[in-house]
Amino acid sequence: MKKVLKIILITIVVLAAVFFIGALFIPKTYHVERSITINAPREEVWSNVNSLHGLHSWSPWIEADPNVKITYEGQDGTVGAVYHWVGNSDVGEGVQTISKIEQPNSFSTHIHFIKPMDGESDANINLANEGTGTKVTWSLDGKDPYPMNVMVLFMDKFIGDQYSKGLGKLKTICESN
Repeated sequence: MKKVLKIILITIVVLAAVFFIGALFIPKTYHVERSITINAPREEVWSNVNSLHGLHSWSPWIEADPNVKITYEGQDGTVGAVYHWVGNSDVGEGVQTISKIEQPNSFSTHIHFIKPMDGESDANINLANEGTGTKVTWSLDGKDPYPMNVMVLFMDKFIGDQYSKGLGKLKTICESN
């Protein structure tokens, strides 16, 4: 019995050492980006990405908690407007604030994640003409402190999949109008 406990303890110590030593070599910053081309004029796309209410209409996270509680502060579509959400464990809690608008090219927000883990990121939506349509690029940039920077290894997959899903919803909305 002591031998089994000793093996378990050694295994835990080795795994913890690998985790903490590995985190020393992993970047602390992350960048996630996804793009889609929408067969609609830029003005149509812009009208769905230039406000917090607009973002809410195609957010991939709304499906994770249809009962999420949302409040808005300030004049939506202007710098300083705020979107606050409180949801289940899949959605968490956070605050998103419009930080920059360059009409009709880009819309930027600062996100403060409160639960399940505290963190901050900057999200950007950029529009560009592509043929007769509009290319939409959605990106997220942030920083995780050591040792939580190991999460950087999973950000592209986790956030990127959600961004692709949301951009697909945006495409459907814009092309159906």
